[in-house]
Amino acid sequence: MKHNTHNSAYTFEKEPLEFNKLSDKDLLQFCLGGTLYMPATKSVVDKILDRSFIHLKSMVMCFEDAIKFEELGQAEKNALEHLDRIAEAMDSGALDINDVPLIFMRVRNTEQFKSFAERLNTNQAKALTGFVFPKFYSNNAHIYLQELSELNHKLGTSLYGMPILEGKTIAYSESRVGELTQLKSILDQHKDLILNVRVGGTDFSSLFGVRRGINSSIYDIMPVRDALSDILNFFNRAEDGYTVSAPVWEYFLAYKKDDIHEYLNDNIHRSLLNKEPILNEAIDGLLREVILDKANGMVGKTVIHPSHLKYVNAMQAVTLEEYQDAMQILDARGGVVKSESANKMNEIAPHTNWARRIEQRAMGFGVIGSESDYMQLFLGED
Repeated sequence: MKHNTHNSAYTFEKEPLEFNKLSDKDLLQFCLGGTLYMPATKSVVDKILDRSFIHLKSMVMCFEDAIKFEELGQAEKNALEHLDRIAEAMDSGALDINDVPLIFMRVRNTEQFKSFAERLNTNQAKALTGFVFPKFYSNNAHIYLQELSELNHKLGTSLYGMPILEGKTIAYSESRVGELTQLKSILDQHKDLILNVRVGGTDFSSLFGVRRGINSSIYDIMPVRDALSDILNFFNRAEDGYTVSAPVWEYFLAYKKDDIHEYLNDNIHRSLLNKEPILNEAIDGLLREVILDKANGMVGKTVIHPSHLKYVNAMQAVTLEEYQDAMQILDARGGVVKSESANKMNEIAPHTNWARRIEQRAMGFGVIGSESDYMQLFLGED
C-alpha cells in the first residue's frame, strides 16, 4: 500500500513509501492515516478483494459501541469470515499482502477479547494487524496486554494493540494525572505491542454534556482540550513517546461532489484558519481540525465515513519547505542555520525532535511542493 497515490497526474517531490502489516513498527505507526471505523456486522471484504476501496489503508471492525449486544455473535462470525477470505486470497496469490489494509478488531471488553482470541487461528491472523482496546484503564490494561502477548506467542505472529484513552478517570482533572501515570507505566512495559495510542474525543465530550459544532473543533471544548493536552504530555514526549492518533470528526457531507479544481491555487491553511469557505462546512471543519491535530503532534485520525479518508490522508503529507528544514536540521551538527527558504532560523538542538517526526511522516505520506498541493491530492479516483 501507498498513501496519496490515487491522483496519477500528481508528481511528488518525494514519493511515500510502500507499507503493509509486516513493515517495521517505526514506519508503520506513522502510516495508519485515516482509520475507518465500521460496525463488525458490515461486509467490506469484496471491496478489499477487488481492490476498489482505494483510499482505505487502515480499518477497524467494531464489536463495541457500533453494534447492539444481540448482534455480537453475528459480528464475530462476519469478522472471522473477512479474515478467512482475505487469507485464502493471499494464499492463492489472488491478493498480495501490499493490497491488504491494516485490519484491527475493536473488542467489546476484556472477556469478549479473550473469547474472540480463542477462536482466532494462525491463518486468519495473517490478514489481521491487531486489536483496539476501548475504555482502556489502569485496572484492565494488564489484562488486555497480557492476553495479547499470549495470543502472539500462541499464533507465532505479531498482532499490535491500540488502546483508546477515554472515560471518567482521564476526563476528570482530579483523577487524570494519577490514571495517566499508571497507564504510562503499564504501556511502557509492553511498548513493542503498542502501535498507536488513540483518544476518545466523543466519549470525553459526552461526560460534560457537550458536542462540537460543524464550525468548531474538538480543541474549542475546554475540558476535552485539557484532557487531550495531558494525554499528549504523557504519551507524545519525544524521548519516550508513542504515536497518538486524533479523535473522530463526527460530520458527514464529504461525499458531496464539489469542484475542487476551482480551489487549486488557494492557500488552504490560511483560508481554513480564517474560516473562509473552501469546499463545504463538513469538509472545511474536518480539514481545519486536522491542521490543529498536526500542530499538536497527533498523526492520523479516526474516521467514520469513507469519504473522509482521502482528506485526512492528504493532509498528512509534508510540504517541501517542511521537509527541507527537517533534513537540514538532521544533517547539521549543531548551532543555528538559515532555512533554505530563507524565511526562518533552524536551531538544530531544539528542532531535532520535530525534524525526525517530519521525516517519518514524509516517508508515510510523501512530500508535496507546497500547501496548495493538498488540493491536488484531493483529486483523482473516489
